[in-house]
Amino acid sequence: MRPEVLYPLFAPLTELPGIGPKHASTLENLTGPHIAGLLWHLPSGLIDRRYAPKVADARTGVVATITLRVGKHRKPSNKRMPYKIYCSDDTGTLALVFFHAHPDYLLKTLPEGELRVVSGRIDKFGDEIQITHPDHIGLLEDLEKLKAVEPVYPLTAGISLKVMSKAVRGALDCAPDLPEWLDPAFQKKQRWMPWRQSLLMAHDPGEEADLQPTATARTRLSYDELLSNQLALGLVRLNLRRTAGKGIKGDGHLRAKVLEALPFKLTSSQVQALADIDGDMVSGTRMLRLLQGDVGSGKTVVALMAMLTAVEAGTQAVLMAPTEILARQHFATLQPLTDSAGVGIALLTGREKGNARKDILAGLAGGDTQIAVGTHALFQDDVDFKNLHLAVIDEQHKFGVHQRLNLANKGEAVDVLVMTATPIPRTLMLTAYGDMDVSRLLEKPKGRKPVDTRVLPLDRLQEVVAAVSRVLDAGAKAFWVCPLIEESEVIDVAAAEDRYDHLKGVFGNHVGLIHGRMKGPDKDAVMDSFINGPVNILVATTVIEVGVDIPAATIMVIEHAERFGLAQLHQLRGRIGRGKTASTCLLLYAPPLGELARARLSIMRETEDGFRIAEEDLRLRGAGELLGTRQSGLPEFRLADLTVHGDLLKAADDDAKLILQRDPDLTSERGQALRTLLYLFERDAAVKYLRSG
Repeated sequence: MRPEVLYPLFAPLTELPGIGPKHASTLENLTGPHIAGLLWHLPSGLIDRRYAPKVADARTGVVATITLRVGKHRKPSNKRMPYKIYCSDDTGTLALVFFHAHPDYLLKTLPEGELRVVSGRIDKFGDEIQITHPDHIGLLEDLEKLKAVEPVYPLTAGISLKVMSKAVRGALDCAPDLPEWLDPAFQKKQRWMPWRQSLLMAHDPGEEADLQPTATARTRLSYDELLSNQLALGLVRLNLRRTAGKGIKGDGHLRAKVLEALPFKLTSSQVQALADIDGDMVSGTRMLRLLQGDVGSGKTVVALMAMLTAVEAGTQAVLMAPTEILARQHFATLQPLTDSAGVGIALLTGREKGNARKDILAGLAGGDTQIAVGTHALFQDDVDFKNLHLAVIDEQHKFGVHQRLNLANKGEAVDVLVMTATPIPRTLMLTAYGDMDVSRLLEKPKGRKPVDTRVLPLDRLQEVVAAVSRVLDAGAKAFWVCPLIEESEVIDVAAAEDRYDHLKGVFGNHVGLIHGRMKGPDKDAVMDSFINGPVNILVATTVIEVGVDIPAATIMVIEHAERFGLAQLHQLRGRIGRGKTASTCLLLYAPPLGELARARLSIMRETEDGFRIAEEDLRLRGAGELLGTRQSGLPEFRLADLTVHGDLLKAADDDAKLILQRDPDLTSERGQALRTLLYLFERDAAVKYLRSG
């Protein structure tokens, strides 16, 4: 249960003074449904109201706070004209200007003859000094309060700075003093103040330096967030370690048959990864291992070898992919190899219906089918296995942790091997996959040639078409990737359907089209024509990003490459260069290029090293967007910035490990405070793994 001290922070936004249902629903999109979300919505700028000149000395274009005697109200004769109030001090006169004014309100707020303190931007109109729509109007006793530095918050349509500031102030009033969860020696060394004091300071910047992620108060809060994440991952991992594994070992006879059927030898990285996996499977604890390899590094073969160990030990294995195209690709790759070893394999996606589906389910439940390949259809309720021991999950970031657990629940103490071809920077490895052991495949299979990557403006399209024509005449095949399926009036992007029509006019029936809105059988037919038949140019959206393996494809054209993320461009480029022939990737862009897009395309030209590309992507875009979209498998940080706080993350990870070694159930005084931390950052799911909580 959430500690009572946090109840006020997890109340709905409507509990805050001045926040009604309308404002609350708009705010919710920005900060989340609870008051706590406003605590993490830190200022992005500041307005300095400390400049308090006399009227004659006031500099234009600057925010000033001035004490004035209110003079004549001049009401406009025409509604479109402004309402003006002339105010003065002993050095001159200043006009307060209001458009669409409410005279009653202004007469009450600024009565003639009275002294008022006014704060706003000084402007000049002709010879007249003006403040249009002052930000604040107060009494003389409000002067010191108004002469302050005011935080500016990120806003959204329908929420003004006044409303946002009031909401945040209300949230800060709800923030209680909490027991300290930091290690005292570490806190002293960092010179960090207690949590609530740090929070108040972060929302009260005195200068620009206080807005930086490296400011002391913000660093403390970022560390708290990172610690909660690493502690939660550590608890998941600890729980997995507490769950006994079966400890299985194969005799190698099936592996030997498949190795003989392979047209290549395993790389040293593949051999090492298999040794890691074998060690996990034979141990008494369940495996949860991430197999990380760049595009084309041979993860699928490693996965097959691991699955064969499960089969040799008399159990079953599954391989789950995020899309039907990828599941069918895996099945097509694995079936000839499993046939050579006499192992029963089946494919299960949402498309298998009726008797065909019944037969597949019967094979899995009866144990005749030893390996299943499929999509999330594999963990539907009616799918039963006789004795599932190993679950392999491809492109983990496309699935949430719950889906991973659902599949593991299809058997008893199931070992889990997760694969990704999206190279993940080391900092993200810790935050997103800290509950896993990691193996990395660093080499590509022998004989792969580097891909020649070129960057061209879109106005050279005709030259590109001519170059593609020459390559097709030599018997090669080409991918042509467009970012959108249909023309959009909002963003002028070449649509896949339009490009397909254009290329068909040049190449006739040698052009095919594939996109995510097509039905499964239609996609299959196009892919089959591309692999075996008359289609030599495949126009596609990013549906072909992951896993498609066609060695004859040696050209990749990516239109509007400036609109893609680095990881996505790298994945797409990885679809070519899989055969013995030299390959070319053409990145077409629409000038002028922004700084970020220019940096991305430049990195693509310089390197094919996915791990370097991933580090650059993190640096350029930040963690939230790293994988092209905000993915369910990645934690989203509100305070920590992994491009800045890498050292902080390492410290939080070490701290979390030490805590769980000494106090695995968080029962000590510090342990109890850390439970509060987990709830504060909504890592509630991890608390259920505690034996006494």
